[in-house]
Amino acid sequence: FRKQAQDPECMAESLAKNLPQNFMGDGPMTATILRIVANWACLWIWGLAFWFFFISVGAHWSCVKGDGSIGFSMTWFSFVFPNTALITATFAIGKAFNSKVIQVIGCVMTVFAVIAWILVFGIMLRAIKNKQILWPQKGEDKDEGGFKAPEKRERRGTLEKLASRASNNEKSCEILSHR
Repeated sequence: FRKQAQDPECMAESLAKNLPQNFMGDGPMTATILRIVANWACLWIWGLAFWFFFISVGAHWSCVKGDGSIGFSMTWFSFVFPNTALITATFAIGKAFNSKVIQVIGCVMTVFAVIAWILVFGIMLRAIKNKQILWPQKGEDKDEGGFKAPEKRERRGTLEKLASRASNNEKSCEILSHR
């Protein structure tokens, strides 16, 4: 255990040491083949993660391109944290393929992720100050806690209901007076 803690290796790198010599005929060759397959599978999944990243950016582009105002909610942190997994995978791909360029791209992505986190955190603090979140009837908990603020529609509906009741009472009075 101590040796692993001092010298961390990925699972594919330690495979040759851990497989028996006669595993699938030739242990070292099997380890090399499995390492190549694992690296290419990881590269494909990494590309898929980039695809999902670009799809999510495209999905939010209409909000940014329009008037630029979308109300803050705590789900804004999903702009930051899923991308940390993509950044971690970028570093792992850079290490697996021994590519300094991919590792530099990972560093640049890290800087953008930290900037995005700072921006989202700052906007969250502003939303708290402006009572847009963490306040009754604001944010994600509009329907929770039993708080109900009357809306304009409800007021109009209430006036219509009162007028309807008044006309029903008049009709009831007329019916009773004819008996």
